[in-house]
Amino acid sequence: MFSPDLFRVVVERLIRVLDTLGIKFHLTGGITAVHYSEPRLTQDLDVVVDPFAAAKQIDLLVPNLAAQGYLFDETVVRDAIANSRPFQLFDTNESLKIDIYPRELISGEISRSIEVELFTGLTVPIVSLTDLTLSKLIWISKGSHKSRRDVRQLFRRSINEESQTILAKADQMGLRSLLDEVLSESDEILD
Repeated sequence: MFSPDLFRVVVERLIRVLDTLGIKFHLTGGITAVHYSEPRLTQDLDVVVDPFAAAKQIDLLVPNLAAQGYLFDETVVRDAIANSRPFQLFDTNESLKIDIYPRELISGEISRSIEVELFTGLTVPIVSLTDLTLSKLIWISKGSHKSRRDVRQLFRRSINEESQTILAKADQMGLRSLLDEVLSESDEILD
């Protein structure tokens, strides 16, 4: 498992690039699930970026990422941004993988980001609890099993208004029966 200090260094380096270019973003995935619920192992960093700003700034984004010590295939990055597909960066300084999503899985999620002090003295935008829960539910529907416990933990920690929003949006997205199934599962491993 990577130390929090290592994640902080990687996040600061990435923020420097995205802020300089005016690309809105937020952190998502395991690191934000830890913020909302309970400690768990995460081995990468997941970042949603504004696809329009990333496309507009692509000619500056590519050399700025390279200058910060990220390893990537330029053709893959350009194609991924042009087609709203995820791509990976590898931080060669800290040996950490970063998954970049130049699209919103939940429409409008970047505009609902919240600012939190994720690391002492470092405030960053992260996905809202509601949008994180719904995005993890989508990943479950696509075959991800590691998100199931996260969904249960996030839902349990949501306040009543958030819970109702999650239930309503899961209904709208056709994922309510999957949500009910996941919420009914035990966190314990059974023989």
